[in-house]
Amino acid sequence: MSWEIVVGIETHTQLLTRSKMFSGASTAFGAAANSQASAVDIALPGVLPVANRAAVECAIKFGLAVNGRINPRSIFARKNYFYPDLPKGYQISQFEIPIVQGGQLKVGEKIVRLTRAHLEEDAGKSLHEGRDTTGIDLNRAGTPLLEIVSEPDLRGAAEAVAYARTLHELVVAIGVCDGNMQEGSFRCDANVSVRKTGDQKLGTRCELKNLNSFRFMEQAIEFEAKRQIEILEDGGKVIQETRLYDPDRDETRSMRSKEDAHDYRYFPDPDLLPVLVSADDIARIREAMPDLPDVQRAKIAQYNLSPAQVSQLTTSTATTSFALAALTQAAPAQRAEIANWIAGPLSAKLNEHKLDITRSKVSAKQLVGLARRIEDGTLSGKLAKEVFDAVWAGEGDVDEIIAKRGLKQISDSGEIEKLVDEAIAAGAKQVADYKAGKEKALQSLVGQVMKASKGKANPAQVNEILRRKLGG
Repeated sequence: MSWEIVVGIETHTQLLTRSKMFSGASTAFGAAANSQASAVDIALPGVLPVANRAAVECAIKFGLAVNGRINPRSIFARKNYFYPDLPKGYQISQFEIPIVQGGQLKVGEKIVRLTRAHLEEDAGKSLHEGRDTTGIDLNRAGTPLLEIVSEPDLRGAAEAVAYARTLHELVVAIGVCDGNMQEGSFRCDANVSVRKTGDQKLGTRCELKNLNSFRFMEQAIEFEAKRQIEILEDGGKVIQETRLYDPDRDETRSMRSKEDAHDYRYFPDPDLLPVLVSADDIARIREAMPDLPDVQRAKIAQYNLSPAQVSQLTTSTATTSFALAALTQAAPAQRAEIANWIAGPLSAKLNEHKLDITRSKVSAKQLVGLARRIEDGTLSGKLAKEVFDAVWAGEGDVDEIIAKRGLKQISDSGEIEKLVDEAIAAGAKQVADYKAGKEKALQSLVGQVMKASKGKANPAQVNEILRRKLGG
């Protein structure tokens, strides 16, 4: 019997705002437990929520990016349910009239329809310590989220992951989410069902909650589909429910029966006015929109870089802007080198110091200067790394550091020949091994020359002169 796996994705995207959805409390990650839980977020008596304008504008920006309909009037509702980390007993969300309706996302050659995108607040977090102790951290309570709901247009785990990756790339590129899955900024729920191939009726779905990595999403969907198929082939019936994925056991397990909308007893929040969006608001936000990922890739690709390099330089709008600033100043022969430095050493430094590329201590102009000195033979790869580290440390520009430290690469053939002769004389065994066909022996001799020159000899010239002198 042939089966088809049908998937729809609900994505909780944490919006890039400094304060929460309905209060002025901070959204900064990593604060001490409950230090950012305001009276508004936990609905203490006498407080009144006020919608965060920046969060609303993030939602509009997303709606424009996916060609959705921006509703001129949307309303907030109370979604009532009990959960330990939801102290007020309800979540403020949007139900009947969301801020964004419809839209679509292109995933490879496939168009995936979007049902809606609505604003809501996050709940807190339960922290389980040992078997018997659970603590509640309400720092996340009230954090602004945009829940993005797809139609069940995805077929199989691989297609679902491709959709999630594309959506992740989009929300980061347009600056509405930092995309940090480890910190919970981008979390997906997958609605999974199976049906016989050719059948038009959807099967009973199960929702897989809080998938916070693409690998876990793929594994969870594959396991769940297999579980449902086995039930149906044994003559059983799939029960609609919410399930959790356990990556340690690579299995899903039941969490609770799946609620429908009526179970939440939605009603308009009496403390919040409708959100009104004017045509002028939409036009202003559209005007300020950054380039979408396809446009960013096209701008980078015009510099004849590899597909992998293009992908690495378009991970965010800020990275693309930095890369374009460098590439436009560089000569054609330097551009691949620059791309490698941005994706490699620069990215490593930024991660090490927990900095965004907009706060890089090496500017685009300085990176171009480094690539220029690598291309003209002034610096070897090893010396270039030393200069890069010195620029990062604030010791000056590239040429200044080269002069100050005496780091100019030795490219004089006479001087290199002298060093090669000394290495050959001292390395009789390596010479014999190389002549016997052992290629690694040559690299040992190259290493001796580089050591004698304190890393300043031009490696390409060292290789060429050694091969010539050893007859290979």
